[in-house]
Amino acid sequence: MARSIWNGSLSFGLVSVPVELFSATEDKTIHFNQFQAGTSDRIRNKRVNERTGDEVEFSEIVKGYDLGGGEYVLVTPEELESVEPGRTRNIEITDFVDLDEVDPVYYQKTYYLAPKGEQAERAYGLLRKAMEDSNRAAVATFVMRGKQYLVTVRPEPRVLVLQTMFFADEVRDPAKEVPGVPVEADFSDRELKTAKMLIDSMAAEWEPEQYRDTYRERVEDLVERKRAGEEVVVETHPAKPTKVVDLMAALQASVEAARGRSKGTPQAAPAKKAASGTKAAAAPSKRGGGGRADLSQLSKAELYDRATAADVPGRSKMSRDELVEALSPTASSPRRRKAS
Repeated sequence: MARSIWNGSLSFGLVSVPVELFSATEDKTIHFNQFQAGTSDRIRNKRVNERTGDEVEFSEIVKGYDLGGGEYVLVTPEELESVEPGRTRNIEITDFVDLDEVDPVYYQKTYYLAPKGEQAERAYGLLRKAMEDSNRAAVATFVMRGKQYLVTVRPEPRVLVLQTMFFADEVRDPAKEVPGVPVEADFSDRELKTAKMLIDSMAAEWEPEQYRDTYRERVEDLVERKRAGEEVVVETHPAKPTKVVDLMAALQASVEAARGRSKGTPQAAPAKKAASGTKAAAAPSKRGGGGRADLSQLSKAELYDRATAADVPGRSKMSRDELVEALSPTASSPRRRKAS
């Protein structure tokens, strides 16, 4: 059961609803500590005076605002505290805006808002239902841990969701910041029609459970193998140069590949020759199988993912060529090794 990280009230007009705030997401990034190579000695960071090299106590440290050119304005903790927004237990709604008008680029972090106590449930439910029916999001400000946040509160089928927001001056303008944007080009009707056909052929229902952090899974597998005393052999492969393909030919080949795959499962499609004689890139082959030529184009990490999905025995100890051989439909049963 999750624990609330903040409690107070959500107010609009003269209505005030007691609420609790819960984290909606969980960070599962794998973190490592630092050790000196060849030893079990942990590495610790120290705060040192860069001029003298002496370690400085935390109580003696103040913050400095960089003005540029090596000039700083020093600010004490007490001075910063004097301009803090002050403690408050209120999420004060100032506006209701059309939910579709809020650009997702402004969203920062997501929390769940829940009613606090039975007496708050009716007012909470009424607000959520009214916002859902009108397709509105509430704009509000609130203070948490000494910092003031701009937030939106939007309705979900069972709960109100609070999302901290970036302020307008924190969102970069892509036309000014990103080279080559906006892209202005003329496309033929055939190119546009084929591109739309590719998009339609790859359309699917949003099912977040289908997507996994395969890198994290490989790191966890690596850690488990090392914990079990296995010697891990690291193989490196030079990066392959990117092929220059004809856009129209690549689109057509992609459409044909997408048509042949099952829903939510990547499938192989052989590269087709473009009108100019240039080969279009082949799409990934289906997990657990595919022609030998298709498999040879994949990295070892991709091959390992497919071997995991196909439950190939001994995959963790296989080289890249052995993974290709084990996954090839024309190959005999994979050599038996200790299961991963």
